[in-house]
Amino acid sequence: MLWLVLYLPRLPLEVFPGLPSPSAIVSHERVVVADRAAALAGVIPGLRLAEAWAFLPTLSVHQRDVEREQTALTRLACWAGTFTSEICCLPPRTLLLEVAGSLRLFGGVAMLFERVVAGCAEQGFAVQAALAPTPLAAQWLARAGDDEVCLDVAQLPQRLGRLPLSVLDFSPETQARLGNFGARLLADVLRLPRAALARRLGAGFAADLARALGDLPDPRPRFVFPEYFAERLELPARIENAMTLAFAGRRLITTLCGWLAARSAGISECRFEFAHERGARQRPATVLVLAFATATRDAERIARVLGERLPRLELPAAVELVSLHAEALEALPGRTASLFGESSEAAAGDAVAALVERLRARLGKDAVHALSTVAEHRPENASRRVSPWLVKGGKSAAGLRAASGMPDTPPGPRPLWLLARPRALREVAGRPQCGGPLRLLAGPERIESGWWDAAEPAALGDVRRDYFVAISVRAQWLWIFRSRAGWFLHGVFA
Repeated sequence: MLWLVLYLPRLPLEVFPGLPSPSAIVSHERVVVADRAAALAGVIPGLRLAEAWAFLPTLSVHQRDVEREQTALTRLACWAGTFTSEICCLPPRTLLLEVAGSLRLFGGVAMLFERVVAGCAEQGFAVQAALAPTPLAAQWLARAGDDEVCLDVAQLPQRLGRLPLSVLDFSPETQARLGNFGARLLADVLRLPRAALARRLGAGFAADLARALGDLPDPRPRFVFPEYFAERLELPARIENAMTLAFAGRRLITTLCGWLAARSAGISECRFEFAHERGARQRPATVLVLAFATATRDAERIARVLGERLPRLELPAAVELVSLHAEALEALPGRTASLFGESSEAAAGDAVAALVERLRARLGKDAVHALSTVAEHRPENASRRVSPWLVKGGKSAAGLRAASGMPDTPPGPRPLWLLARPRALREVAGRPQCGGPLRLLAGPERIESGWWDAAEPAALGDVRRDYFVAISVRAQWLWIFRSRAGWFLHGVFA
């Protein structure tokens, strides 16, 4: 096993976006963490509040909110589902990822480590990361800020031995006892007899050393991903321009995609809610629903649709909180890469789906549609507009056609483009004209009847036509027919 630990030393401060500087988070009248400006003035963790104000009278103080920290840690765990589903949460500031099975997928240890650390920064968290074969060793390395990768259990005594005891999360009593032994580094402790340590410091301390070195198993409870996705992000400042919300939306989208990856699922729809600032006239949240042609968990694809919709979103008031919800999941297993890198049919389908999504987001949902065949012999009535999500729910164009009751092969050639209304053609010496005389290539095909809707308004009614395939002097292939009223152009072959 290989454990990647994310230690978030500034999490109590980071859950309060937009705090004035200098600021500090306190608990029980002691400083928990301070921002950079306060730290430069001497405000350090553990300092009494009165002493902190003595160092910096302008210090802004906020009480620690453990519930906010837990929410942020859960959101980060969902985001980490992109890299592995084997995740452990250790409140209040630590996250453990078991990544041995993810190395090949993400290009090896160095690339995976870099992507996780960079992703944490994009999510707005300062992180100390470490990677080691045992979870406790990785925790200690992360707390000490040692980000050098350790892959071999045999290297753990040397790697852990150089850690100062002052940076580890031992209890104050244990720290004092070890100091009395003359120990300053963990190597000093590892040189002491294990049995004597157990007698003086307790069996639990000796067992922790054994777990860190890999001598004892160290099972950890796994994080349970929530059944439904509902995450919120408080903005550092009120936002009045909808386009500015794309940054916050992208953070939530990457968290959503991590949650989906861990559940091997995708979504065809998600919902953003933009909560407006409180005031004398509280406005309801603005809701923005994003729909997708096929189930997806591609963050770029979701963010692209959001980016197309935001410019046309009107905000009645400034926004101070963004939330993202996803409930209806669809099974979406991972895809196997092709051996020689050729594009797959699934990849081509995703490209078409992404194009449809962007067109609908940009032009409006009613501007893009698909066609489905109908069991009707009259060409004007043989198709109908349907939603462009042809492959949603396992349907395809072929599936829609089969469901319509139409035969697999039409009775005759049909053009891709039908005119909205048949256009009358001139006739010279018995030959139809369209920019010159037309030459008939195939036909006639008789299409007639339709008496059942003759009395309905705007219905086609009874028809009697003989259809031909013709070619013009410009080499255009046309679909024409002759009726009692003469010759008409009805379609053009691609």
